[in-house]
Parts: sequence; C-alpha cells; structure tokens
Amino acid sequence: MSADDINNFRQIITSNGYRLTRAREATFRLLVSSEPQSVAKILAKAKGTVDRVSVYRNLELFEKLGIVHRVYIGWKHKIELSDDFVKHHHHLSCLGCGKIIDIEDESHIDEFIEHVAARADFAPRRHIFEVDGYCHDCKPTKTTR
Repeated sequence: MSADDINNFRQIITSNGYRLTRAREATFRLLVSSEPQSVAKILAKAKGTVDRVSVYRNLELFEKLGIVHRVYIGWKHKIELSDDFVKHHHHLSCLGCGKIIDIEDESHIDEFIEHVAARADFAPRRHIFEVDGYCHDCKPTKTTR
C-alpha cells in the first residue's frame, strides 16, 4: 500500500465529516490484498488489533463512502477496495470453492459498455461485471446417459 493510498483514505474519511481513528486506519490496512476477502478473513486478520464490532462498523462506513465494494459470489460476498485504490477490473467467481479470478483482458467489456451506453444516450457513472460459474477444479464433468 502506498503513502498516496493512505492519504487518499484519510482525505475521504475527513472530508466526509468522520474522525480518522486508529481502528479505521487499521481496518483499511487489513483490506490490502491481491484479491477480494471474506468478512471472516478480515476479522481473522484483525484479531488482536481491531475488535469485531469496529471492523463491521468500519466496513459499513467504508462501503457508504465508496472506499470498498462487494464482490458477489452467488448470495455471498467478499470485500474489495474500490477503484479509488486499485485499478478497475472485473471477476470470474467460482460458485463451488468461492475463488475469485480477475479478468485480465477487459478492453472488450469496457468497449461494449461504452457502446451500449452511447446507443441509449446514457452517461454511466460506474459498472460491475461479474461472471458466476465454476473454476477448473470445481467444473462439473459431463456424464453420458
């Protein structure tokens, strides 16, 4: 995590009228990961540094302020830093094991969204593109009848 990320986080918190507490900053630092994290994983990492209730409250505030967003896997979700902190990207989500795979080549997705928005004379603010399915390890095998 860069100093710019920390400064950006602090600016978002204070400019929205909230106090910058040690628990909020510690919770933010727990979110730095190469992949979305379950709340259970965040709570496990927080043990001994931030209490459980503070983590939940901070995550709720962070979502409200656009610091984090949810990545859905079926009816469950994981938490990920928003585009203010990581490059915008999309995911493949495994319904079997819960693995989330970043989509590497997104140029066609973004072009498609721009095309659809232009045809509808629509100015998109943000978008979420998630594909649910099964990873290589969980993919059901075809059975013959």
